[in-house]
Amino acid sequence: MPELRYNNGFGNHFESEAIPGSLPKLGNAPQKAPHGLYAEQISGTAFTAPRHKNQRSWLYRIKPSVNHQPFKPYKQQPRVLASFHAFSPDIEVTPQQLRWDPLSTDAVKAPEGVDFVDSLTTLCGAGESQTKDGLAIHIYCANKSMGRKSFYNSDGDLLIVPQQHTLHVTTEFGKLDVPPLHICVVQRGLKFSVQLPDDATADRPARGYICEVYKGHFELPDLGPIGANGLANPKDFEAPVAAYEDTHDEWQIVNKFMGRFYEFQQDHSPYDVVAFSGNYVPYRYDLMKYNTIGSISYDHPDPSIFTVLTCPSDSAGTAVCDFVIFPPRWLVAEDTFRPPYFHRNCMSEFMGNIQGVYDAKAEGFMPGGASLHNMNSAHGPDTETYEKASNAPLQPHKVGQGSMSFMFESAYQLATTRWAISESGKLQQDYWRAWSGLQKHFQPPSSSQQ
Repeated sequence: MPELRYNNGFGNHFESEAIPGSLPKLGNAPQKAPHGLYAEQISGTAFTAPRHKNQRSWLYRIKPSVNHQPFKPYKQQPRVLASFHAFSPDIEVTPQQLRWDPLSTDAVKAPEGVDFVDSLTTLCGAGESQTKDGLAIHIYCANKSMGRKSFYNSDGDLLIVPQQHTLHVTTEFGKLDVPPLHICVVQRGLKFSVQLPDDATADRPARGYICEVYKGHFELPDLGPIGANGLANPKDFEAPVAAYEDTHDEWQIVNKFMGRFYEFQQDHSPYDVVAFSGNYVPYRYDLMKYNTIGSISYDHPDPSIFTVLTCPSDSAGTAVCDFVIFPPRWLVAEDTFRPPYFHRNCMSEFMGNIQGVYDAKAEGFMPGGASLHNMNSAHGPDTETYEKASNAPLQPHKVGQGSMSFMFESAYQLATTRWAISESGKLQQDYWRAWSGLQKHFQPPSSSQQ
């Protein structure tokens, strides 16, 4: 593929034109747009949202999006849900601590393979898209490019975390290459297609994780007393530059709406945007550019210190989803138990492993795998990690070299799907044994010592 160019800067106003002079000089919707283009606005917030929250972009395209045939049900309904009520037949709710082996689906073994859209499979979630409340966590496991198929999601924003193979993502705004150790965000309503490298096969498919938020959008967390610098820097977020297709091929457009999939046909490319202007734009981020903050004296900081992006709820400091990473980093704190401490959280924690060995688990948490510690379910380091960390000399050392794990942390109770619990074949039935070896070390002082 040709080298791609990017706009830089998270949350700023972006302008890009593939043909000079395609952006109107005055106003966003002139009587006649330059070069015979159509002006079309796509909004990510209500028109009257506060200025600092308002998101929308103007697209100047060859044909407007409304020019298509009628919707009809999509022939294949992926295992994606809109509602996570406990009484749903597709849900198996459990407070049990859960961990999965590397996640995959059998669809990649079909002779024709499976593309990104058809491979989408839901693990867990909360709320429902109809009321714009909650989130869902999915996986994808694909070995076929989408070709002339495009997808857009009316239910929420998608944060995509590749674990294996690069995704070549074509959007209405241009192209994004998203290899492992990068993420991309494609917001509600934006059309995109995923093409895969030639070496994506049934034995080694393109695989990764997706967090879909029904309400709000991902944004950078406030830095508070950290100050002006640290964590993810705005300048490191990259948006595409305009790159249009002027073709008359038949395209299949797939839409996710209230958890169901629909499609329509059109006789032109959905990627015919010659220029755009606005701040509602897909983007990518390189996780290795994250500036990790930690303790340099004592005590174990909360994992919120590793937040890359947050989708806030209506309660200050509480998130629909925090996207947290655990990158390679130095540990130097004194008189401190350095791995995550034992805890019962009022948030739900879904973790995935992109590569390497997560430093807080001795074994069993593999690249491509996942774990879920739901609200108030106790968890912490396994026996081996606890014993080692409790007795290790506390010298400065670097943990996580060659590794990268992440967490989707949410204020919602996450209901697991029947596929995740009973049908995937990937759930580790003996995960609870990770803590069964923890011994009693209590030694009360003798009466003479009291």
